[in-house]
Amino acid sequence: MKTLIILISSVILSSSIIAQSSVDNILAEVEKNNTSLSALRKGLDAEKIGNKTGIYVQNPEFEFHYLWGNPYAIGNRTDFSITQSLDFPTAYSYKKQISNIRNEQVELEYQKEKQDVLLETRLLCYDLIYTNALMTELSKRLAHAQSIANSYKAKFEIGEANILEYNKAQLNLLNISKELESLDIQKSAFEAQLTTLNGGIEIDFSDNAFLTPQIPEDFEEWYMLAEQNNPLLNWLKQEIEINQRQVKLNRAKSLPKLNAGYMSENVLGAKFQGLIVGVSIPLFENKNTVKYAKANSLAIESMISNNKIQFYNRLRTLHGKAIGLQKNVEGYRSNLQQYDNSELIKKAFNKGEITLIDYMLELAFYYESINNLLELEKELNGTYAELKRYM
Repeated sequence: MKTLIILISSVILSSSIIAQSSVDNILAEVEKNNTSLSALRKGLDAEKIGNKTGIYVQNPEFEFHYLWGNPYAIGNRTDFSITQSLDFPTAYSYKKQISNIRNEQVELEYQKEKQDVLLETRLLCYDLIYTNALMTELSKRLAHAQSIANSYKAKFEIGEANILEYNKAQLNLLNISKELESLDIQKSAFEAQLTTLNGGIEIDFSDNAFLTPQIPEDFEEWYMLAEQNNPLLNWLKQEIEINQRQVKLNRAKSLPKLNAGYMSENVLGAKFQGLIVGVSIPLFENKNTVKYAKANSLAIESMISNNKIQFYNRLRTLHGKAIGLQKNVEGYRSNLQQYDNSELIKKAFNKGEITLIDYMLELAFYYESINNLLELEKELNGTYAELKRYM
């Protein structure tokens, strides 16, 4: 047993890079095949086109009039005109700038959704690694329980073991086999969820060893990078930029609009033609728009400040939890190797110094320790996945 636990620990350490690579490969596949991300990308591409509408000059207006004269002798009259309305020139520049920033926000929306999908996928992979590892461990326990059950069945048949020992050996075998069946059902459920995330394409994932996370020691330095990579905070920063330009745009719209064009008029024996020049004075249409944009900017700045505080505290909590779990896992693994009595128990049992019940109780402590270590590793990697989301 002692050899077994050392072997398991060494496999976990040596397979960490392989497990990481395998998980990263699955993340790449899900990013490529996930139907939600695909649908979102198409919708956002359409939204980016929509953000480019309404930022150009208005359509020119064309008018043609044909008027019949009465009495007939005065002839008919024909009018023709073409005019173009123009906002104040700086308005078009601000509209274009706002459009470009909104398209950057669209990309940030996609990045946020992608992070959510990939986090869900990573956590699901860790569920599968934990399940696979536990199933590997239970398979070894099942083989051992089967050996004991067969031995006590033979002893019981020749009268060297009593019914209590025989039943205990059989119940131990039954419990382990049923636990293994339950894990197999759970594994199938996880695999089905992974297939769904991968757009219905099945993925073969048999990893049974957790990676050893590389958690950054300096939280403040790492947080600065994480803050820069956070889609929500960047989205809010760009929303402020939009509102700042919206203030300037609304001011530009408050300036007079120009209207220019050409007009021609034909009547019997005469023709008139010339330029059209007009000015639209915005007295009421854009009232309070500048005040609204300024107030909205202040609201968003307050929102950013609040989100930064929450984001910082959340990551600091996750970072502290991850560091604590990492030390806990390392300490647990080390102590488990140091205080492993499985070989001593086995020798005592083989020599008849302890009963079958005592032997199984002692083994149960050992099995529980292995399970606890796997659960700690799963929790550590799950916490690290939350941090990895922003790295």
